[in-house]
Amino acid sequence: MREYKVVVLGSGGVGKSALTVKFVSGKFVEKYDPTIEDFYRKEIEVDGAPSVLEILDTAGTEQFASMRDLYIKNGQGFVVVYSITSLQTFQDIKTMREQILRVKGRDKVPILLVGNKCDLSPQREVQSMEGSALAQLWNCPFIEASAKSTRNVDEVFIEIVREINCFLVSKESSKCTLF
Repeated sequence: MREYKVVVLGSGGVGKSALTVKFVSGKFVEKYDPTIEDFYRKEIEVDGAPSVLEILDTAGTEQFASMRDLYIKNGQGFVVVYSITSLQTFQDIKTMREQILRVKGRDKVPILLVGNKCDLSPQREVQSMEGSALAQLWNCPFIEASAKSTRNVDEVFIEIVREINCFLVSKESSKCTLF
């Protein structure tokens, strides 16, 4: 069984913990409680292959930004989350991607861009097209999700496993077109 180290990054309050907890336990966390660092394990099957995800839910607050380099160094794949209800969180993730590439020392890294809180469409500040365009620029997949409604929650974690697999295959051959 293959193990995957997934790091969930994004600004404070975008729903990183809500997505992760919903995926791991099926429960929606209503109350916002700033995370310092939480670690989860879950077995899933992706494309017929049993997999174990080790998920690191990171702090979104700036006071813990110095810990981010260590998370990134140890991570294999990165779920970069913003809230569709906050343009600022969408702008913040651009520097997070730069940090991932810098720490990893390469220009191709398995990243999945996630626009969270899509159940709150009336308060939307970031259009789907903007997320999609950024993902195209980054050459990575894009998903809009909602931990509250469970929309695309499993898909987020399945897709990052696919991205990691694609990256690993592309290092050995040219089978994967993404990289």
